[in-house]
Amino acid sequence: MTVKFGAMLAGVATALLISACSSSPEQESTTAPESMSLSGAIVDQRWNLLLIGTDERVSLPDTPFFKIERDGSVSGSDGCNRFTGSVELGENQRIEFSQLASTRMACPNMEDAKRVTDMLDTAYRYLIDHDRLVFFGPDSRVLGGWREAN
Repeated sequence: MTVKFGAMLAGVATALLISACSSSPEQESTTAPESMSLSGAIVDQRWNLLLIGTDERVSLPDTPFFKIERDGSVSGSDGCNRFTGSVELGENQRIEFSQLASTRMACPNMEDAKRVTDMLDTAYRYLIDHDRLVFFGPDSRVLGGWREAN
């Protein structure tokens, strides 16, 4: 009878050891944050360049434009090269473009194309008036204007 009791005790000990090794502490379930979703009149709309500064037009092979997607990505053209990046929109028409990357084709008037991307890099606030979008720098200076594309 001691053999049976010893075998039973060994079996219980083995079962406890196996169950202790195989169980893991309860993990808190973490849910991934919802993906960012932008909205507003500036989003999901193509904007074509109208002016640099308050009255200066540029001469480029193609019309510069950009479009902001709901996921916070931005894509467009500086009139010569295509670009992509991300954008954040905040309260009081705050805007910040970041991680802008572009192709590197040589074009006539590269200085004008650079002025377009510099405008995006420097943009701090925006204002929409009907079909026009104006970017302002951190010093409240007008950087340029865009027109809603149809």
